[in-house]
Amino acid sequence: MKLAVIGTGYVGLVSGVCFALKDNKVICVDMAEEKIEKLKRAESPIYEPGIEELIEQNLREERLEFTSDLGEAVRRSDIIILAVGTPSLPNGEANLQYIEQAAADVGAAMNGYKIIMTKSTVPVGTNEKIREVVARHTRHAFDIVSAPEFLREGSAISDTLHPDRIIIGIDNPELRETMVELHQDFTDNIYVTDIRSAEMIKYASNAFLATKISFINEIANICEKVGADVTNVAVGMGMDKRIGSSFLQAGIGYGGSCFPKDTNALIQIAGNVDYEFKLLKSVVEVNTDQRYMIISKLRESLGQLNGIHVGIWGLSFKPNTDDIREAPSLEIVETLVKEGAFVKVHDPIAMDKFREQFDHEHIQWCSTAEEAALGCDAVCLLTDWDHYRQVDLRMLGSVLRKPVLIDGRNVFSEQQIAESGLEYYSVGRPRMSGLNGLSPSVAGAV
Repeated sequence: MKLAVIGTGYVGLVSGVCFALKDNKVICVDMAEEKIEKLKRAESPIYEPGIEELIEQNLREERLEFTSDLGEAVRRSDIIILAVGTPSLPNGEANLQYIEQAAADVGAAMNGYKIIMTKSTVPVGTNEKIREVVARHTRHAFDIVSAPEFLREGSAISDTLHPDRIIIGIDNPELRETMVELHQDFTDNIYVTDIRSAEMIKYASNAFLATKISFINEIANICEKVGADVTNVAVGMGMDKRIGSSFLQAGIGYGGSCFPKDTNALIQIAGNVDYEFKLLKSVVEVNTDQRYMIISKLRESLGQLNGIHVGIWGLSFKPNTDDIREAPSLEIVETLVKEGAFVKVHDPIAMDKFREQFDHEHIQWCSTAEEAALGCDAVCLLTDWDHYRQVDLRMLGSVLRKPVLIDGRNVFSEQQIAESGLEYYSVGRPRMSGLNGLSPSVAGAV
């Protein structure tokens, strides 16, 4: 099929690349000329493992094009995919300015019947607004489809090529066959519903996953007080098929562009119809509080923050991405600096983006994890990059001024800590220390 994808962020670029891999003719559109020129050279504006190789392959095999000429892309395509950003407004609502502008531009450029498919995350009822906007700018017939994405940064290509399911919202039954045909190369697990339900499915899914994360973090906080180990609790819970093991990893909370934005937007969607979403408000509150656990454990181990030297391992909100949007590191580093601490930071990918958003004379930018630890009173692990799992903990103890490791992602095992020579703080687990050679626990399957 002939597709135009409006927007070359995570959703638009990954979707365009993956549709092209399935032998569709795809034109990706972005108004930023510099970005388009880089894409034509197979240089990705986003960090996503494997994306540049797939762009280069699709360009070479002439299935993928990049342009800043939206009109030409629309005229040459049968299906127009809207994948522009819908960032949060100060009140938490989704900002629909960019998608409404894209809809107007698409309508003005249409030269015949088109299917307009929204992949951007939008509040319930937005596709009806898109229909109204397009209709004001064209005399041609068109249909609207909602096809929300469920990709995860860092594994976006795999998530797109091998999705758990695909949701398609339509109001014209005649579109069903075309939409299923477009997507069935990815999976047969396709659920076709009405447009408003498809819009809600995306928000409800992300809100539920965010709820699981906040729930296990609350359990972790109780575990610390009663002497239980949240990692063992999560394993036991996850063995129940009704619960499942995913998103039960305790830590310092979620971040990124989706969960924070979508939970706040759903709270606003509920508020707009006079419903108070009490549960989701608590999920957001728990997540905000959880990241400050790092600060409280620093105070517990060192007594004060003023004048201390702290190494930070990990700035991105999750591994395998350079995205720092809503990352716990932002608030943690800012708090440390405000309290008078000196901070040495390291991240395999996200340092430049972090520095663009937050820089300070008390921050030292380090090229290795070891450099970030050298001479510090403590190291705080904020992002569970595999890079940090490989660090020699005995070496870490030898370069620290005080042997304190605060693990915000529960990366290290009790056995590793017992042999480390470190004073170790984690999330929801009993206090562990390698200073006295503690023995590992006996938890495990029988």
